Amino acid sequence: MALFGTNGVRGIANEYITPELALNLARCLGTYMGSKGTVAIGCDTRISGQMLKSAAIAGALSTGLSVIDVGTVPTPSIQLYVRDYADAGIIVTASHNPREYNGIKFIAGDGSEFSRDAEKDIEKIYHSGKYAIASWTKTGNFRTDPGVNEYYVRNIIKSVNAEAIRSHKFKVVTDTGCGAGSLTLPFLLRELGCHVLTLEAQLDGTFPWRNPEPLPEDLTELTNLVKMTGADLGVAHDGDADRAVFVDENGQFVNDDVLLAMMAKYMVEHEKGPLVTPVSSSQRMVDVAKEEGVKLYWTAVGSINVARKMMEVNAVFGGEGNGGLIFPKHQYCRDGAMSCAKVLEILVGGKKLSDLEKSVPQYFNEKTKVPAKNTHTTMEIVKNEASGLGRKIDTTDGVKIWYDDGWVLMRPSGTEPIFRIFAEAKSQTRAKELMQEGLNMVTKAEKLSTLK
Repeated sequence: MALFGTNGVRGIANEYITPELALNLARCLGTYMGSKGTVAIGCDTRISGQMLKSAAIAGALSTGLSVIDVGTVPTPSIQLYVRDYADAGIIVTASHNPREYNGIKFIAGDGSEFSRDAEKDIEKIYHSGKYAIASWTKTGNFRTDPGVNEYYVRNIIKSVNAEAIRSHKFKVVTDTGCGAGSLTLPFLLRELGCHVLTLEAQLDGTFPWRNPEPLPEDLTELTNLVKMTGADLGVAHDGDADRAVFVDENGQFVNDDVLLAMMAKYMVEHEKGPLVTPVSSSQRMVDVAKEEGVKLYWTAVGSINVARKMMEVNAVFGGEGNGGLIFPKHQYCRDGAMSCAKVLEILVGGKKLSDLEKSVPQYFNEKTKVPAKNTHTTMEIVKNEASGLGRKIDTTDGVKIWYDDGWVLMRPSGTEPIFRIFAEAKSQTRAKELMQEGLNMVTKAEKLSTLK
């Protein structure tokens, strides 16, 4: 049975993601590392985080690894710290998944997420049950470092045109969703000279007002406060703050795919080079790449895949159409706070966020999700049916069917027992039609899978 999904190992806390699992996964890491080196371990604000972090610390120490407990941190914060001060890392988080979930994600020594091959190696060790347990004289050293988030904020400031941003004195409303970004984003923005209004900035792992995923329908307070106060923009994080989504000065949600293409355009205008994005991303990325004369590379969904491809092709920018943007000169991972700082850097030029949205081609997107118990069998049935349609299909991740006026992608989630369906077209009506076609195909295949 595969442990790792799209981003780490995830499941319901204390049901699937138990202290025993966290302990043994950390033992796997220690075994994989030959019981040598230092690992930084942290968590987001989920109420099961401290329990699972403690178990992971114990597991790592038992193999002889030295451990630095970095406390409650955004995922990109610990990734930067690992890159500069440790040999590996573990972050206890389920990112955007609902309250009841938690997860374990491994960080490589360069600060990127573990490669798929490294994850397979960890799985082999886990299923073998053979861990490198140290003698009592060689169990690892333990210390804490409370300065990780401050270090992260300072590095973002160094990575943008901070003086130009400060001179503009932006007004920004933040919704950090009671997650780990509450410890970084408001402080970063104040350091960048912004007038900051905060929502849900208290740490609360029950996520009392909204789930960790910053969906447009759950950001009504953010949009209302932006309009009421005349703010320049609003920004919201997911639970571990590796993603950021935006609301423009009119209180309108900025489509994630528009944000991705808008930032891609800005980055390649300043430095020509390849772009990388998963197959779920918009045709807008194709148009931007053509307009700027740069190469676009497609990957399977997942920031691991995007970041690794970016390293391979020396990309200048990459990301996913979910608010997960990667700036390689800062670090090879999704970074919500860095994304916010970069948006402010663009706005220094004098345009409003709503103006920038119009700078990329217009398409219409629809997405939905549907529960699926037999994802593997369902996927095979969908592939067979799609192959018989006589259209161009892409099976890099799931099945993407290209039409003359749009596309639909159907893929099983790597983190939940669901199918995600994405569609795009040049009209909203057509996008909805394509999404419905994909939904019908998956629903039909799921029913057929129960008969096999």
